[in-house]
Amino acid sequence: MDLDIQGRWALVCAASKGLGKGCAQALVREGANVVITARGREALEATAQELRQINPGVQVIPVAGDITTHDGRAQALAAAPRFDILVNNAGGPPPGDFRSWSRDDWIAALDANMLTAIELIKATVDGMAEQGFGRIVNITSGAVKAPIDVLGLSNGARSGLTGFIAGIARQKRIAERNVTINNMLPGLFETDRLRQSTDAAAKAQGKRYDDALEAKRLTIPAGRFGTAEEFGAFCAFICSAKAGYLTGQNILLDGGAYPGTM
Repeated sequence: MDLDIQGRWALVCAASKGLGKGCAQALVREGANVVITARGREALEATAQELRQINPGVQVIPVAGDITTHDGRAQALAAAPRFDILVNNAGGPPPGDFRSWSRDDWIAALDANMLTAIELIKATVDGMAEQGFGRIVNITSGAVKAPIDVLGLSNGARSGLTGFIAGIARQKRIAERNVTINNMLPGLFETDRLRQSTDAAAKAQGKRYDDALEAKRLTIPAGRFGTAEEFGAFCAFICSAKAGYLTGQNILLDGGAYPGTM
């Protein structure tokens, strides 16, 4: 299927590895130019080289910096002439007990997993509406539908973003102008985040890491963890010209782990 996004400009956050990288790879394969961000310059430059090899015909611009800061966002937004596609992504806050979290911990979680996405949307959505095309994807978490007790910071911040998106995605001046805003909710994918959370859970429960990881895998009806490549492919479709009738949705990709009907 031709997704009809050749020549479009995409900003993909936290794209040096994991799910962000998977999204950038899929967009590049479809002919989109990408600005990719991450805090680690070395890993980001390496990813940029990989993306250029996938499709030498597109532009790949790495911008190292902290996207959760004003300066980091300004640098990323200045790297391209416009943005037709925005993929918001940021690493989740650490697990723990809510009794130990300070106000600063909460503010940091909100900055990373709610307010940064809102600021980037605010900076790009009106330009998208003016040109009559825009695709915004927020990578949140399956925990938005089924909260995880030790991930309270993430549960709270990402749920706040979800509520915000539910409102603005349906504004007529956005939706009528072929600008869609959707959330992708990953379950358990083979990423550093999975390894970190599994390690923390194993230590808290006095288990071996391998045993804790296997216990997680057994909760997934598909019998495996997801891959960044398949996540990216789905992201690319949502960002495509073919997905213009999909907006304001929370799309769960978890191998069937969520047991509900809605």
